[in-house]
Amino acid sequence: MVKNVFGQTLKPCCFTPKTGFYRDGYCHTGPDDTGTHTVCAVMTKEFLEFSQSVGNDLITPRPEYDFPGLIPGDKWCLCLTRWIQAYHANVAPKVLLEATHEKTLDLIGLEELVKFAAK
Repeated sequence: MVKNVFGQTLKPCCFTPKTGFYRDGYCHTGPDDTGTHTVCAVMTKEFLEFSQSVGNDLITPRPEYDFPGLIPGDKWCLCLTRWIQAYHANVAPKVLLEATHEKTLDLIGLEELVKFAAK
């Protein structure tokens, strides 16, 4: 059973657009997921612009990868290190904790994540 940061069954993050390293709607991870796409985040304009400015363009559609581009309000499984980078830059997006993989706790504590809990 895959668990979230609360030790419960991992909930889906988003099916439209379909997110996750495995594009199954969940923030699953595994040995081939070197980016550790475990944080289910709610996109904001500030975060999307920040991500684009550091070389990870999540705004521009990429049809060749079946990627529609993201807009504020979309939910997306972010790389853990990208979320932490945004956290340090004061632009970290809110997090859906029930859909965030427990592996996230390897680099950031639950107490800190709870401060960013999406309602």
